[in-house]
Amino acid sequence: MELLAVKILVLVFSVVVHEVAHGWVAYKLGDNTAHDAGRLTLNPLPHIDPVGSIVVPLILSFTGGIMFGWAKPVPVNPGRLNNPMNDHPKVAAAGPISNLLLALVFSVLLGLTVAIGGMPAAAHGGHAEPNLVMFLFTMFQTGVMINVVLAVFNLLPLPPLDGSWILSRFLPYEARANYENLRRYGMLIVIGFLMLVRYTPVGGIFSGAIMAVINPFLQIAETIARLGGP
Repeated sequence: MELLAVKILVLVFSVVVHEVAHGWVAYKLGDNTAHDAGRLTLNPLPHIDPVGSIVVPLILSFTGGIMFGWAKPVPVNPGRLNNPMNDHPKVAAAGPISNLLLALVFSVLLGLTVAIGGMPAAAHGGHAEPNLVMFLFTMFQTGVMINVVLAVFNLLPLPPLDGSWILSRFLPYEARANYENLRRYGMLIVIGFLMLVRYTPVGGIFSGAIMAVINPFLQIAETIARLGGP
């Protein structure tokens, strides 16, 4: 249960940062909608979606799925942006970029934890009593993994995910119009993809892509950890 609590806390923090990043970039590019709605805050209360931030992560944890979730989307009015065509994709990209930056921060903290406190025995499959080093190791390692999952997943070009807004900017006009029509199906497309990940070989491909992105962050942590070695 302690590990689950750590995962939920890290996930909530990460999705909140993700949404604040969207709103902050929109604010800097001329749209103050999120700012006026009080959403440019790291206080999780205005952002938490009971289903996406709590229920879904709990279900995924108990069923062995990849830890994933979401917060309430910050309101963005593309018409208020300085250059809607070019600025809206920037707002969309801000969320996944914030998660990759968080993954970098967590990887550095993970490496420092091992460099200063040593590698916890439990990390090698051994048994050890819970302590501060083990807690920090678990939290920072979880932070790397969850943030990479959030970044990679949100960059998928599936409406309404962030990647769809980025792809839409570069499509020819007619193709863009047809692509935008897919937004009417909302989360049904995302749910369909999650079903493919759960029950088809797509899951292996997606997991492989996630590990390919996670590995460089873990290598950073390992490099820093060696600073505390003999």
